[in-house]
Amino acid sequence: MNYYDVVVIGSGPGGYISAIRCSQLGFNTAIIEKYKYFGGTCLNVGCIPSKTLLSSAENYHKAKNMFYKHGIKFDNLLLDFTKMMSIKNNIINKICEGIKYLFIKYNIKTYLGTASFKDKNTISILDSKIEIIKFTYAIIATGSKPMELPFAKIDGNKIISSTDILSLNYIPKKLSIIGGGVIGIELGSLYNKIGSDVTIIEYEKNIISNLDLDLSKELKNILKKNGIKFYLSTKVESIDIIKSNVKINAKIKKNDEINIICDCCLLSIGRIPYTNNLGLENIGIKKDKKGFILVNNNLQTNIENIYAIGDVIGGLMLAHKAEKEGIFVSDKIYGNKNFINYNLIPSVIYTNPEVASVGKSEKELKYFNIKYKIGKFPIKALGRAISSGEINGFVKILSDELTDEILGIHMIGPRVSDIIIEAVLAMEFKASSEDLSLISYAHPTFTEAVKEAALIATGNKPIHI
Repeated sequence: MNYYDVVVIGSGPGGYISAIRCSQLGFNTAIIEKYKYFGGTCLNVGCIPSKTLLSSAENYHKAKNMFYKHGIKFDNLLLDFTKMMSIKNNIINKICEGIKYLFIKYNIKTYLGTASFKDKNTISILDSKIEIIKFTYAIIATGSKPMELPFAKIDGNKIISSTDILSLNYIPKKLSIIGGGVIGIELGSLYNKIGSDVTIIEYEKNIISNLDLDLSKELKNILKKNGIKFYLSTKVESIDIIKSNVKINAKIKKNDEINIICDCCLLSIGRIPYTNNLGLENIGIKKDKKGFILVNNNLQTNIENIYAIGDVIGGLMLAHKAEKEGIFVSDKIYGNKNFINYNLIPSVIYTNPEVASVGKSEKELKYFNIKYKIGKFPIKALGRAISSGEINGFVKILSDELTDEILGIHMIGPRVSDIIIEAVLAMEFKASSEDLSLISYAHPTFTEAVKEAALIATGNKPIHI
């Protein structure tokens, strides 16, 4: 029987990074993966394939609709969807091989199979045979899976999940998406760019309702101009497959009924923790009513030598949040000091324009009765935006009315997925709006919008509006 200092269950971003960190700290480490490939949801059916396809779709869209403005013309522009999917698969395989290499480099033992706790120091691994291993510490990083509706089960053909839509062999003429959160919006944008007639149905009154309202309004207006249809404050009553079509019956909260016919329907209504067959009941690990594993501030379960990280414990379901938690737990086991400020975990949506946010929204500040100032600057006033033709969006800074400390930064525009880290760093060191306004920014860049918004938040006049 093999023994390990640390055993990690799940090889997604949280799992494989915690395994590497544990090995770097000198622990004899093993990792268990249920599937035949490493990287979890993010690498195989989430972040990486969706961003690869979004990049391809955006290139096609620009070639078709934008390049002529730069004097670039095509006689016969064609979209090879099969090639797009092939490129996506190749990139997944390349990164997966990179993770395998890292496991070898750091002498991490890998097991393929389903892990199940026998006791608080023993795991069985079921593959073609059963193998038993012993451990001192375990880290559960099993992630999450798409949620279904009680009256509409995912069949992978007509009623599909975010996993299925990333491997379609055709472009739907009409695609309906239930759920206007990050995943639904990104995938709707993707297929809209390559020719699908996209309709998004959202129960709440706003899309991406967890982010600042101004971001929601701006993104919705831009996507509507691109041809995406929205039904907000709308409850789906039924989804039926009729011959080769899908019929969606829904009710707008004003009691107006709508019927939508489409080629396929994407369910994007959230994700649930994946704990099937883990044997948590064998050792008494506690979960909440939604099935998320309960942990303390050190991310320990109620069994002190067993930790849990990432989607399986709830909170923000983001790869980089799981990564941070993986490093945090590894350091805790070793005895290093570490911390997590969940308020400074950035959120990003990879539409065009991109959306990024960190810190408190206006709604949250009002809820906590915190008085604040606003600095908001339009991207279209930047020289770089005008020269590139990418003029949609803004940067919005919320700062404390008395101290000027930055409380939240919200942005929509080109490359904000990269720019947001400036906001995270500033807030980590408790910078003020004035601090950001005094920095010299390279010109011409999109980051200059941060400086201009900071000037407005401090009460000074911006330069370019």
